[in-house]
Amino acid sequence: MRDDPVDDLDADEFEPVERRDVGTGDYELEERHALRRVAGLSTELEDVTEVEYRQVRLERVVLAGIWSQGTARDAERSLAELALLAETAGSEVLEGLIQRRDTPDPATYLGSGKVKELREIVVATHADTVIVDGELSPGQLRQLEEIVKVKVVDRTWLILDIFAQHARSREGRAQVSLAQMQYLLPRLRGWGESLSRQAGGRAGGQSGGVGTRGPGETKIETDRRRIRAQMTRLRRELKEMEKSRTTQRAARHRAGTPAVAIAGYTNAGKSSLLNRITDAGVLVENSLFATLDPTVRRTKTPNGREYTIADTVGFVRHLPHQLIEAFRSTLDEVVDADLIVHVVDGSDDAPEEQIAAVREVLNEIGAGQVRELIVINKADIADPETIAALLSREPHSVVVSAATGFGFDELLQAIETDLPSHLIEVDVVVPYSRGDLVSRAHRQGEVIEIEHVEAGTRLHARVPKALAGELGVTIDDGVDG
Repeated sequence: MRDDPVDDLDADEFEPVERRDVGTGDYELEERHALRRVAGLSTELEDVTEVEYRQVRLERVVLAGIWSQGTARDAERSLAELALLAETAGSEVLEGLIQRRDTPDPATYLGSGKVKELREIVVATHADTVIVDGELSPGQLRQLEEIVKVKVVDRTWLILDIFAQHARSREGRAQVSLAQMQYLLPRLRGWGESLSRQAGGRAGGQSGGVGTRGPGETKIETDRRRIRAQMTRLRRELKEMEKSRTTQRAARHRAGTPAVAIAGYTNAGKSSLLNRITDAGVLVENSLFATLDPTVRRTKTPNGREYTIADTVGFVRHLPHQLIEAFRSTLDEVVDADLIVHVVDGSDDAPEEQIAAVREVLNEIGAGQVRELIVINKADIADPETIAALLSREPHSVVVSAATGFGFDELLQAIETDLPSHLIEVDVVVPYSRGDLVSRAHRQGEVIEIEHVEAGTRLHARVPKALAGELGVTIDDGVDG
């Protein structure tokens, strides 16, 4: 995957691309699989840091959740998604159970009877980890572990762990690390002898001088101080990276280049869509959260108008708030877009729930008012009745298959129709020495007529305001075209 920002590249490099079979990022995919967690690692409580202890690794896990609203099928679907998340993290799912409760138990999340039943299942299956389909408070986490006697991980930490495995760029890794630390800080706790292990001082000793013979800091206090310092450093680094990203977006806006952002539920086929449109060669894997680092490419509409299109991180139900905050600068690609191409997996059991979950996140980040085009993907394997129902609910939508190319002519035409038309009509003679302005008119606008005259090139076109000004046209802000 190319990490170069688009604005660092010469504009002439961006020519219309022919669509061909979707690339799969073979090398990156092979590397991803080579880094899968290894089975058979011990997960017994040892003298390790809390972060190391929380790593999911390739383990034998039991899932547990509560059914507090909706139907039983909804609860089962949520647990099935948790199983996919666990497998994505490299775990082997052995068993799952759901308890019907109005609200989680404040002490142990599940009721006391279910916790005992959970302990029996853990023993019977020789599981070494329990994954809970919700976010646990520090107290719930601690009490559950004391009863089931194995490590307990909640849905939030599981998603954070997957993000940590898949982040590749420096910015992506920093964002995930910050999110993990924000989640972990209130949940730090010691166990066994580690709780009272001293990090400094020599109690009762004769050396070290005044102030150094106290009990010193416990390990947990040291960990908290170290994490706070790391969080401060990461926030500072991310702020610098955000400035660079903001500068790039501002440059694209000044050039009048429309921006399209691809958003959608994880594994809906966003990267495949980007590859099909732009030949970007982005990693494509049948896995949740395969793409974390945004890819921005330039391409052209069927009529030759240039625009940028960005692939973004996939969303999921109950996406951890820490991740939304940490990925704020990346998600600004969506907020600042002129059009959101919202990709939906048409083959999913409940695509309407996917749409609702994505829109919830879009509203949370301030992108709820951006124009949206629903793209129902995987038409080659989806139930026709499901697609018909979606088209009825979402009239502004197109049906495609990124795998086969079906529907892409209609998709590209829909994107062109939905792009903003903030163009100024000009009819000017451009000196032959300024052929670069004519080239930009082709890339950034809509050329109506070209004529070569003695004084230069007569250009009749609709172009962005900035380019119209360079062509010597007086701009009236009241006229947007």
